[in-house]
Amino acid sequence: MLPSSIIDSFDSKEVLSSVSIIVLSTEIKAPIEVCFDLSRSIDFHLKSAEQTEEKAIDGVTSGLIGPHETVTFQAKHFGFVFELSGQITAYDRPYHFRDSMIRGPFKRLVHDHIFEHKDGITSMIDRFDFESPLGALGDLLDRMLMREHLSKFLRKRNQYLKEIAETNPSAFL
Repeated sequence: MLPSSIIDSFDSKEVLSSVSIIVLSTEIKAPIEVCFDLSRSIDFHLKSAEQTEEKAIDGVTSGLIGPHETVTFQAKHFGFVFELSGQITAYDRPYHFRDSMIRGPFKRLVHDHIFEHKDGITSMIDRFDFESPLGALGDLLDRMLMREHLSKFLRKRNQYLKEIAETNPSAFL
């Protein structure tokens, strides 16, 4: 069961009115623990992000990342190489964890991973809250480019996670 503090922090009006919040839900026929652990697997993340030539270059660089741990990824987006460091800032296995950017190209990036299990199905919910720097120019960039780019990236990752969780989770766990 999800803690009410997590549920209460999601304001549906905010989700509908903010271009910088992406909410996705994926239904997976796998145990909640498998989905949770795949979501925090560095090795899984790297495989799911091959199209961006992603590498883990500092902090936890393989295996499962846990509470308060950090990782720095290097990846290519739009032809440019970026580095992003994140930390696990909330952790309640197997229901929720949050990774928050501590250094990188965004003004703000907070990704909540939420899991619910019922009747053999795990619902994996991503709440991805981001904001580009540069004020009004950043807002325009978010509306015209970043929201769709990041949504596509997350949908691809989620589809791959569903496939692995349902068929071969031991490949990464």
